[in-house]
Amino acid sequence: MTFLWPPMLLLLVLVPALVAWYLWTQQRRQQLIARAGSSMLPSGDAARRFGVRRHIPPLFFLIGLTILIIALARPEAVVGVPRIEGTVILAFDISGSMVADDLDPSRLEAAKMAARSFVERQPPSVRIGVVAFSDSGLAIQQPTYNQEDILAAIRRLNPARGTSLGNGMIVSLDVIEAQPEETNYYSNLTPQPTPSPTPVPAGTYTSGVIVLLTDGENTDAPDPLEVAQAAADRGVRIYPIGIGSAAGTVISVEGFNVFTQLDETLLQAIAQMTGGSYFNAESEEELLEIYDNLNRQFVITPEPMEVTPLFAGMSILTLLMGGVLSLLWFGRAP
Repeated sequence: MTFLWPPMLLLLVLVPALVAWYLWTQQRRQQLIARAGSSMLPSGDAARRFGVRRHIPPLFFLIGLTILIIALARPEAVVGVPRIEGTVILAFDISGSMVADDLDPSRLEAAKMAARSFVERQPPSVRIGVVAFSDSGLAIQQPTYNQEDILAAIRRLNPARGTSLGNGMIVSLDVIEAQPEETNYYSNLTPQPTPSPTPVPAGTYTSGVIVLLTDGENTDAPDPLEVAQAAADRGVRIYPIGIGSAAGTVISVEGFNVFTQLDETLLQAIAQMTGGSYFNAESEEELLEIYDNLNRQFVITPEPMEVTPLFAGMSILTLLMGGVLSLLWFGRAP
């Protein structure tokens, strides 16, 4: 426990002074009784009970005063506060198949609209970052509390080629591990993703969540399951969201008809390995429901909080108890 006004604790020197004053008054009282005679005073067990009771109300007042002085010093303690906080990375698959219009107006646009709604409903204690991946991965927005920056990053997403789930997860892990003040900007340059995440102690990032939005099969290295294991070792949960149909569909890419199929088995394995959950979204409404379910998955952590009201309440209660006992037993306040 720490104190915001520690000099107020100097008032605690009054406590031993009051104890000494009380003992002195009791000694004077005994002397006065001895001089006046004790024929009218109770004797035996009654006298002992009366003597013990006489000291209880002042003891309550002394304890209450001590607690009140501590309250004046404004104590601060680490307490569990019901607060949702964490880091969420929205990892978007921007491969060419995301232009399919089986979701209105397209898979990518439906995912972006649902993501914007999710961002707007988050508490200010949650940091959100944006990653885009196709055949490589790129951090579009480092985790931030600024919702305008996050929404602007989502609006900038456009489809590209290829699908590498592994690169998307690697970049997402790198973003979670990066310092908050670092900033990456969208660029046309070909990114050079790290071959594998840098090792750190297991369970380091338990408040980190990756929401992996994808509609296609993995077509490029690295192995997504190896990257998922690296995420699991760090305590990062991955929630894959399959956009599209497991039966597959045919889309036109640069004049060619391309068959694309959702690999649910792989996405389910990634979710199970990292402690997340897999969702299949076949409509924009289902995407919104999925984001609402993710809203309650973040870690609640303790934080320092001033507990002055608690000590003040305890002191008042103790003083009141001393006063009530004194009135009941002796008909007066001590």
